[in-house]
Amino acid sequence: MKKHLGFIVSLLIILACGAYPIVTGSPMAREDMFVMLSYIGLALSLNVLMGFTGYVSFGHVVFFGIGGYITFALIYHYGIGLIPALIAGGIVAALIAGLLGMAVLNLRGAYFAIATIGINEAFKTLISNIDYLGGAEGLFFNLRKAYSPYGGSQKALWYSFILLVIVTLAALIVSFLVKRSKFGLGLFSIREDEDAAKVLGINTKLYKTIAFMISAFFPGMIGGLFFFKNGSIDPNSAFHLLKSVEMIFMVMLGGIGTIFGPVVGALTYEEIRSYLLLNPAFKDLHLAISGVILLLIVLFIPDGIVGFLRRKIKFFKEVFE
Repeated sequence: MKKHLGFIVSLLIILACGAYPIVTGSPMAREDMFVMLSYIGLALSLNVLMGFTGYVSFGHVVFFGIGGYITFALIYHYGIGLIPALIAGGIVAALIAGLLGMAVLNLRGAYFAIATIGINEAFKTLISNIDYLGGAEGLFFNLRKAYSPYGGSQKALWYSFILLVIVTLAALIVSFLVKRSKFGLGLFSIREDEDAAKVLGINTKLYKTIAFMISAFFPGMIGGLFFFKNGSIDPNSAFHLLKSVEMIFMVMLGGIGTIFGPVVGALTYEEIRSYLLLNPAFKDLHLAISGVILLLIVLFIPDGIVGFLRRKIKFFKEVFE
């Protein structure tokens, strides 16, 4: 149990974030925790690719947007229930990641990062020109019609929140199982030395593609929940590059390749972001300040908060994986 304390603490944090709004019955708390859980789920997902495999995706928001559009379109055009629409959004995001992975995962380092940015911008432009998906203006729910199957808008929002708790828990559990598996060991081998991993008989292309698909599935579902809650979707909000940067920031801040790192990174980032946005002196500078913080992390604690604690305190070295 001590060996898996990082996983257990992460599990308890997610459950606490989910329980707090339900116990208090506060819509404001629900909205705050929705953002927090979204960040945790996105960071955990990217960590499978970035932390375990060593591939930094600057365009990972593309899967958030794809899942969001698939989910929204299925509900908007066909009245499909939220759960099957979410699953479809996650699966389509994962399948597209698999197809893209066969091409872009041959690239490494900065070339891969730049390619993912290009993919995101290409999808943004493509969606903007598809009238069925609302074009550049996007799609908007008739809220009464869309939310009526769930008992009205308030019940629909609570329903989407509970589903987000489940999706975030699933992202945590899958991350933990991947890291503890033989497959996870293969991913870490690729991260450390991809050529050596090939020599050892690891099918690096297959391993990387599967990791890419896993890291795309949960953002697809989170995107679906996010836009269902918002009641509208458009290309700019679905494929906003800043969200990719936020994901990378959270993973690096918490600790790359760890289970607890993305969770603590998401919590810390959300607190920093909220403080900067609510403080009039920093409201227009929050992106610049976040960039400075990221630079300091890279220079002084490249292994993040969890890595720093593991280096400095023996207890954390033994329990935080």
